[in-house]
Amino acid sequence: MATRAGSIGDGLRRVLLPPEEAVQIEVRGRIDAAVLVPLYMQDGELHAVFTKRRDDLRRHPGEISFPGGRFEEGEANLTVTALREAEEEIGLPAEAVEILGALQPTPTIATGYAIYPFVGMIDAGRTWIPSPREVAEVLELSLAELITGYGRRRLVRRGLPIRTDTYLVGDHLIWGATARILADLFDRIAPLL
Repeated sequence: MATRAGSIGDGLRRVLLPPEEAVQIEVRGRIDAAVLVPLYMQDGELHAVFTKRRDDLRRHPGEISFPGGRFEEGEANLTVTALREAEEEIGLPAEAVEILGALQPTPTIATGYAIYPFVGMIDAGRTWIPSPREVAEVLELSLAELITGYGRRRLVRRGLPIRTDTYLVGDHLIWGATARILADLFDRIAPLL
């Protein structure tokens, strides 16, 4: 298993952007933010870890996203932001994450964030400590399930109908910036799967 995870990690490094290059990409957004895309191998399949945000949050309530948040003054870089937020939101310590690279940054449309995603490999079987202030649930979904659940769907957001890329696994619907991050990940790793 460790050998397979190691070879996947090597393959991911080859197809991902170097973090220092990714942060140089300009993205429309007033607020720089970073997310961690935590991946792990289990039973021969890659899985990703997401958070389901609490329904009573002001921004992006009830949405499924990767752990992350806004850059804070004094942080060395956006990778540090992603790791700090993952520890705060789901109890994933920075030293338990091997950063493999980055994905194309993406904006949020309604809230004005420029999101920089960093991909990290973690060990399977972690116990999560969700932040009671932000996280309703921690989700672990296989990439195969996510790919199977892809579809363009009609959603109503803020009273307006939109047709957008989504990923549906069970009753977990992923859309918006998180869906765009997943699409970039899947485009890059297709040769590895």
